[in-house]
Amino acid sequence: MTVLIYGVTGYTGQLVAEEAAKAGLSPIVAGRNEEKTRAIAERHGFDWTAFSLDETEKLRAALQDVDSVLHLAGPFSATSKPMADACIETGTHYLDITGEIDVFEALAARNAEAKAAGVMLMPGCGFDVVPSDCLAAHMKTRLPDATSLELVITGLNKMSRGTAKTGIEGLKKSRRARRYNCIVDLDQPEEKAFHFPDGSTKQGISVSWGDVSTAWHSTGIPDITVFFEKTGALKQMAKMGPVMRWLLSTAPAQAFLKRKIDQRPAGPTAEERMAGRAHMLGIVKNAAGETRRTVLTTPEGYSLTAMTTLEIVRRIEAGDVLAGFRTPSLQYGADFILQFAHCARQDLE
Repeated sequence: MTVLIYGVTGYTGQLVAEEAAKAGLSPIVAGRNEEKTRAIAERHGFDWTAFSLDETEKLRAALQDVDSVLHLAGPFSATSKPMADACIETGTHYLDITGEIDVFEALAARNAEAKAAGVMLMPGCGFDVVPSDCLAAHMKTRLPDATSLELVITGLNKMSRGTAKTGIEGLKKSRRARRYNCIVDLDQPEEKAFHFPDGSTKQGISVSWGDVSTAWHSTGIPDITVFFEKTGALKQMAKMGPVMRWLLSTAPAQAFLKRKIDQRPAGPTAEERMAGRAHMLGIVKNAAGETRRTVLTTPEGYSLTAMTTLEIVRRIEAGDVLAGFRTPSLQYGADFILQFAHCARQDLE
């Protein structure tokens, strides 16, 4: 079987290509920029092709020669649909690394269509949302009648330009959670203090994270809220009223903010990735007031993304694939995350 990695010239794409080469894999790599794509392919000895997603004939021709696509080129709000369309048409399994709620929901709505085509749609194959999705599934096993799930994520200190731009695009919808099985816009983000087993207390603020979608598909828990540690830009976002969020979502403001992002480093350095760790706290409660808490520790997010995406590609090549919309934990189980280096889970009660 063969895989096409699309978006290989981006920060995450280059990390995934490096890890694929180290692992002895031979993907076909692709991107919009022919010169940059060829340079990366030649560095690692990969076959390559170049096209944009609006070049429909080139896209479908590229997919005819592969069994799966690892789609790394965001923002996925713009790029997911044309790639998924082509995958369903050509019978190619679809993987991506989105964290965007609307993208997850749009692909979930194509479940029957994907099944009919014999295609698996698995968005969120990186740090968004493999570890948190596996944690959510684990929490469901700990309290099967849970009615609420809170996921608290800390340690996300540096992001790539692409991730930052996706965050900027999501400013208008930055306060979403799930209530009574429905995704809702909160009037104000929730803020809470969370206690971790090392004795630290983290101030959390609710955010629109992919698990608002995927954790429900994986567990069926009706109320789901995702919190990030309240630091830096999140403090500023929490203070924004609806007018300011609307203003920053206009085309001129978006263009200005993205130009500022382009002046930043591409992403964390290798040293920062090696030293970084993410910590997640899962909390479930049921109608009787019973509570369970679990902590999951993982490597830094971009390093983990390179690991999880390539492992999912290997699983597909080994035949561990099921047609239709799938979350990582639905397909590979709650313990999938524990096979990766420096991942550890601790039940607190």
